[in-house]
Amino acid sequence: MKPLSVVLLMLLAVPCFAADLTGNWAVRDPLPDGTFRTTYLDLHQEGSRITGSIRVTQFYYKIVEGAGGPDGFTLTGSMMDGTNERRVKYEGKLVGDELHVATRRRPDSELIQMVAHLAPPGEGAYPARLPPPVIHKVPYNGLAKTPPMGWNSWNKFAGRVDDTAVRSMAEAMATNGMKDAGYQYINIDDTWEASRDLQGNITTNKKFPDMKALADYVHSKGLKIGIYSSPGPNTCAGYEGSYGHEEQDARTYAAWGIDYLKYDWCGARNIYTDQEMQAVYQKMGDALLTSGRPILYSLCQYGRDDVWKWGPEVGGNAWRTTGDIRDTWDSMTKIGFSQDELAAWAAPGHWNDPDMLEIGNGGMTDDEYRTHMSLWSILAAPLLAGNDLRNMTPTILEILTNREVIAVDQDKDGKQGRRIAKSGDQEVWVKPLSEGAQAIGLFNRGGTPEKSTVNWSDLGLKTAPAHARDLWAHSDLNLGGAEYSVTVPAHGVVMLRIAK
Repeated sequence: MKPLSVVLLMLLAVPCFAADLTGNWAVRDPLPDGTFRTTYLDLHQEGSRITGSIRVTQFYYKIVEGAGGPDGFTLTGSMMDGTNERRVKYEGKLVGDELHVATRRRPDSELIQMVAHLAPPGEGAYPARLPPPVIHKVPYNGLAKTPPMGWNSWNKFAGRVDDTAVRSMAEAMATNGMKDAGYQYINIDDTWEASRDLQGNITTNKKFPDMKALADYVHSKGLKIGIYSSPGPNTCAGYEGSYGHEEQDARTYAAWGIDYLKYDWCGARNIYTDQEMQAVYQKMGDALLTSGRPILYSLCQYGRDDVWKWGPEVGGNAWRTTGDIRDTWDSMTKIGFSQDELAAWAAPGHWNDPDMLEIGNGGMTDDEYRTHMSLWSILAAPLLAGNDLRNMTPTILEILTNREVIAVDQDKDGKQGRRIAKSGDQEVWVKPLSEGAQAIGLFNRGGTPEKSTVNWSDLGLKTAPAHARDLWAHSDLNLGGAEYSVTVPAHGVVMLRIAK
């Protein structure tokens, strides 16, 4: 028979579990890159009522409906995403010392089964709010005097991007004619991040073993390298953000040799309002300016809070004006043809950004991709390819490297074009160019070939221009009369450069 003291020690060694669901429950899912996606359910049960919060990386929900107990429960979490409410629903039960839960990412998706274990109280809690700074003007960094040109990983690779892919894209850009055509940035989007070290420095995950070495490689090709972060605690994909570490991260980027930062709002929405965006983005603008290295600053907050009115004030070189683009005709045209009213806000060093190019990703026809390239160039938009540069068709490469079209985008005066005429599916857009020239885009948004016309009087001309060139046909035109008419392919464009 064991002594009483031994029995008491054995009893104390047995884990104690609450009779209800109260506790901080964590689901930890390991990812191949060495990081974890953790879901926290911080539950408080009183009778059959359950309150608390749910944190799924960058998403933080307050439980607005919760009922049941250890034998079975349901939870509904709510968060505000700008002006829209986002909800999640969980159901489950307590099985021994494990919380078995299930949820759906979308109402029509498969049920996801998870097992949660008790975590220490407070682990995973959303960080305390840091007051935004007093607004002031961040000096211009002298970069992006023409719209930035390069490549970004997200559209094609999303979370699959890694060191090998980035190196091969740099090699492709340096040798396939894109670099010679003006492309220079190789930008790594989300999912490169790991956690922070004991000093608070951001680290990279297994996909990027040495960011400094990668930057050196890209620079060795005569190119520049970009990176991605968020003003929130987490990025859009749930990785480590820059919240509370803005100056530290900017210094790290500079030490690595980074040339470009895309700064995505996502995780900040749970802490700050849209009206505080300017102050929040200003923090990183200041940090980049004092980092010791020129770093182009690209704001990504989807055009909320009229960002074009204050983007330059926070040191921004470009700012997203729309939600995310997709590789479809409807998405591209909805975004591109909606930029007319923003022309006044574009200028050298500061650009409206209707999102990255989808050219070559396979969702549109070659004519539709020419429309994409033409419209973005008339808009003086950043030209950031989003396809796999290693295996393009000759046609796609020709679209991306059409120097005559690129010259319209890169015109030194930095003026954004505008729509001057619309008739049914036919639209005419004009961009003023340096030395009195103009670029004209005759766009056919319809599904069949149609005639499109530009009247010279609409351009302030009394007669036909003396010099005209078709930028896709690469041929000079001899124009006369009061107008110019041409048959434009379905979903296509005819693009001209004219001069007196």
